[in-house]
Amino acid sequence: MKYLLLVHHNEEAFGRMSEETRKAMLAESVRLCHQLHDKGQYIHASPLQPVATATVIQVRDGKRSVTDGPFIETREQLAGYFLIDAANSDEAIDIAGRIPGARIGAVEVRPIREITGLPGE
Repeated sequence: MKYLLLVHHNEEAFGRMSEETRKAMLAESVRLCHQLHDKGQYIHASPLQPVATATVIQVRDGKRSVTDGPFIETREQLAGYFLIDAANSDEAIDIAGRIPGARIGAVEVRPIREITGLPGE
């Protein structure tokens, strides 16, 4: 089953970490991706640009609204994701616990709903 592991952390706190610490966390994430790939569990992963680069689109009553930046103010922002294939939720939770971002924020584990008719299927 596929799972999306959403990595949330506080951008300000992350920005205050030393460059060496941030690079070490990225290297650890890359190693984890290679480990998952070797087991056939890696699908995709990527950090996201800062929340200030986000654009939020809403459509209400047929009218589109475009807002720069995050839609809601939160302490933690979505920082990146891992898309994996795991046997079950326990295995996905175990993998989420190995993501460096879990040490400074939280990793949300969400099963992917499989639907038919999408491109490439």
